[in-house]
Amino acid sequence: MYKFLFYNIFIVFAKTKHWWYRIKEMIFKRQKRIYLDYAAGTPLDRRVFSVMQPYFSTTQGNPSAIYKEGVEAKKAVEVARSEIARMLGAHSDEIIFTGSGTEANNLAVFGIARAARADGVEKPHFITSAIEHPSVLNACRALEKAGEIEVTFLQVDQGGMVQLSELKQALRPETVFVSVMYANNEIGTIQPVKEIAAIIRRHRKNAKTENSKFQVLFHIDACQAMNYLDVGPARFGADLLTFNASKIYGPKGIGVLYKRRDVGLVPLIYGGEQEHGLRSGTENIAAIVGIAKALNIARAHREKESMRQTKLRDYFLGRVKEKFPETIINGSMDARLPNNVNVSFPDIESQLMIIELDAKGIAASAKSACASDEEDASYVVAALGGEKWRSENSVRFSLGRYTTKKDIDATVEALLEIAQKYSKL
Repeated sequence: MYKFLFYNIFIVFAKTKHWWYRIKEMIFKRQKRIYLDYAAGTPLDRRVFSVMQPYFSTTQGNPSAIYKEGVEAKKAVEVARSEIARMLGAHSDEIIFTGSGTEANNLAVFGIARAARADGVEKPHFITSAIEHPSVLNACRALEKAGEIEVTFLQVDQGGMVQLSELKQALRPETVFVSVMYANNEIGTIQPVKEIAAIIRRHRKNAKTENSKFQVLFHIDACQAMNYLDVGPARFGADLLTFNASKIYGPKGIGVLYKRRDVGLVPLIYGGEQEHGLRSGTENIAAIVGIAKALNIARAHREKESMRQTKLRDYFLGRVKEKFPETIINGSMDARLPNNVNVSFPDIESQLMIIELDAKGIAASAKSACASDEEDASYVVAALGGEKWRSENSVRFSLGRYTTKKDIDATVEALLEIAQKYSKL
């Protein structure tokens, strides 16, 4: 009798539109989650996983080996390298695989600093902005602390834009490296990289320097840009450019550094001299194949998803400003990533807001996922100016391929409930 009753209940649910979800909800009482932290990490696209799968099991060769399995593994790596180079408008020998975007940025920063010193530049001068990713900022600070380089940190305007006039003033004869993020990971501001490259080219042409062997190089961190912006290092005038897979629906643990052919680097990791001697260690074949596929898919989706997410972003910002008039929108509204919503709420600290949102099934972030846990406020938002609470109360919502208008509406409702809860205290 009980078996018959259970069978009939199952059939009723099975005939509904969301039968499996309803059964899971009833049995496990699981809450539907809304993920709004795509800037921190994206889910692995099933098409990417599909091309990676064989390299977890059936294709086990080491790319450095000369027998059949090794040759097959090497071919997979080189095909992926060539594909990425083609999509970036680069040469295949200009693509270096690393373990992450952070490692790629570190290789660019440390590699150029030490190459310049090896070329006779006694104390190389670096320029970067105050709102760069920690993998650039902290690498520069470490080298400066060690006395290996001198660094100028450019301030930004209220929208997070690097001021080109300040960059011009900061350039010196001994400047060897300028690093500016294409699109900021916290506030979504898109920097004028082509204009920055033009300034650097003019400086190269006009500078009279004894450091003739080492002219200033331009590095772009494009990790947040690959889903939404046209990225081509040669077209931009970039000498080095970094991106990773975990921001483009690819696997974690793989990054790319584009390095123009004639740029010299000193490696960070020594060993078997893989990756043209710049990144020793057995190649992660599955991840390398995965990042090539992820980039291909990202390029195919770019235009359509940029338009869709821009509409969702503007709708989200409009509703937030309507319901919370005193909220401050952080970052430029004229040059902003389609998926970025960064706002500061006057009366609730960001960490508390994130915890409350999480309890309601919504994932968002207070600052960069790579920033130190010891930092109470966002250094990026602090660089924009304004009152202290603006950087302490900033929350980043980042949209993605699977974000819907329904998710936005549910998030706004959750924000209203949280605000109401703390207004009574």
